Amino acid sequence: MDTYGSLEGKVAVITGGGSGMGKAAALQLAKQGVRICLIDVDGEALEEAVKEFDGDVISAEVDTTDEQQVKDAFKRTVDKFGRVDIVFANAGVNGTVAPIEDIETSEWNKTIEINLNGTFHTVKAAIPHMKENGGSIILTSSVNGTRVFSNFGMSAYSSTKAGQLAFGKMAALELSTYKIRVNIICPGYIETDIVNKTHPKEKELEKVEIPVEYPDGDQPLEGPGAPEQVADLVSFLASDASQHITGTELFIDGGSSLL
Repeated sequence: MDTYGSLEGKVAVITGGGSGMGKAAALQLAKQGVRICLIDVDGEALEEAVKEFDGDVISAEVDTTDEQQVKDAFKRTVDKFGRVDIVFANAGVNGTVAPIEDIETSEWNKTIEINLNGTFHTVKAAIPHMKENGGSIILTSSVNGTRVFSNFGMSAYSSTKAGQLAFGKMAALELSTYKIRVNIICPGYIETDIVNKTHPKEKELEKVEIPVEYPDGDQPLEGPGAPEQVADLVSFLASDASQHITGTELFIDGGSSLL
């Protein structure tokens, strides 16, 4: 199956590929003939994810906060497949959810390191391998920090997501000389296991909770979203069907952030 054209034989590196949106995107791209390098910090999740692939796939247990580990994973990809055409920088955590006065500096820094520094390391490591032939880089940001600011306790997470959006736009212009496109997807609530990487301080959050009631639920179209729906968007952005799109944020949230 080649949904959008021109994906057969390309090579994709996907961080956070052991589960959720990363795995869903990898599976869809693989069905279209893309060779895959799955990257995740969770070795067990990677091992299970690889079992679901029929095509060319390799995996690397990598902590994206470690620049050298990320560089080594890209080198391994090029050694195996000869090139990199697509990068889905998707690894991230919700981190600690708490009022600003209750977030420890170490908790703040950890969210920054994983979400923002990890994205920077991934894009930086990709560039030397994509300069010759161009390609597509896709960053996973969020509606939080870009269009939604009412999820209390998410200041660290939202700051990283706003940073990813700005970084993606800067990268899109800078890398255009190499015909590398950079776009940013902003999912809303997608059913993934990221909740397992969320650490709410429930008692402290009560003091900043402001009750908001939405008419007839909080999803105008449908919801929550599925990882496979995000995979559709990633597949489009990875392909030449989106060749005139770069430096653009695309919201995929069932319209919920419009409320």
